[in-house]
Amino acid sequence: MGLALSISDLRVTAPRGRVLLSVPGLEIPAGSLVGIEGPSGAGKSTLLYALAGLLAAEGRIRWGDDDLLSLGAEKRARFRARNIGMIFQDFLLFEELGAGDNAALSALFRPRRDRAALRAKAAERLAFLGLGAQISDRTVSSFSGGERQRVAIARATATDAAVLLADEPTASLDRAAADRLIDDLVTLARANGTTLIVVSHDAALVSRMDRVLTIRDGALTADRMTMA
Repeated sequence: MGLALSISDLRVTAPRGRVLLSVPGLEIPAGSLVGIEGPSGAGKSTLLYALAGLLAAEGRIRWGDDDLLSLGAEKRARFRARNIGMIFQDFLLFEELGAGDNAALSALFRPRRDRAALRAKAAERLAFLGLGAQISDRTVSSFSGGERQRVAIARATATDAAVLLADEPTASLDRAAADRLIDDLVTLARANGTTLIVVSHDAALVSRMDRVLTIRDGALTADRMTMA
């Protein structure tokens, strides 16, 4: 099940004091699918990375009962490992490993007793995403962009994270591959009750979300529901 998000007085500033992002308040119920749109450089990815606890920020970012910004670096990293899956625009896969090892990467950082179950879940996610045993002997260096993004999604969802944050997940894909990926991502999120927040310029992806936020010049300028 997903986590609810509550933001208040959030500010992210550059080292010289320029305000990169300012969000006075935002409430997102658990299990929501939310798109973030806006021009390049507007602060969309800044918001996403702040929500993951990867940027220094002021204010409050509360996931469920946990105020992320009040946690120290170590506790914040543990919270992220337990609760947040991330999908990056440039995949961030280990080229020398296969799909299974990449998807189950987080098993390396879990107690030994949990590793087999996580590897099994990663394999299940890969199969759901159409990456079955037929490519298990290939390293991801030989994969297409669509295959690589599916591995990244399997990795992000293998832990059954309550929150999934995605940064331009379809940007490097052709239209057909992007549409297949959108279907898979939305299906997985809805089936698991995951809170999904996606930054994207892809209108086809944004239209599948329940709600769309618009960020311009570091500010939240629009908040609309969709017909998804």
